[in-house]
Amino acid sequence: MKDQNEFQDAYSEQNFWRKLTGYAKSAGREVVENALLLFYAMQEEDAPAWAKATIAGALGYFIVPIDAIADLTPAVGYADDLGVLALAIAAVAQYINDDVRAKTAAKLDSWFGDDDKPD
Repeated sequence: MKDQNEFQDAYSEQNFWRKLTGYAKSAGREVVENALLLFYAMQEEDAPAWAKATIAGALGYFIVPIDAIADLTPAVGYADDLGVLALAIAAVAQYINDDVRAKTAAKLDSWFGDDDKPD
């Protein structure tokens, strides 16, 4: 049995940053926030292998441009990505600590600024 799936295989830090920086505005703040939360949670030393594999799969799904709904489709193209990222966050929530949230908030503010924060 294979230990990884095609989406885990698609994940790399370089591919993650390329996709995120290239599509941040079109993906929207919520998708970007969820992706960053997972990315920074994956960097945590306390996160076990199963959590990192879950995160790699979800971020790999985000990276792959052709998935359930093509990311190139305006407005709805990232809906499936958001769902996958949200499910992964629920699965690894205990590894999303204050440090992960602070790194995510800092990166979001640098990309979107304070004016784009949801109410």
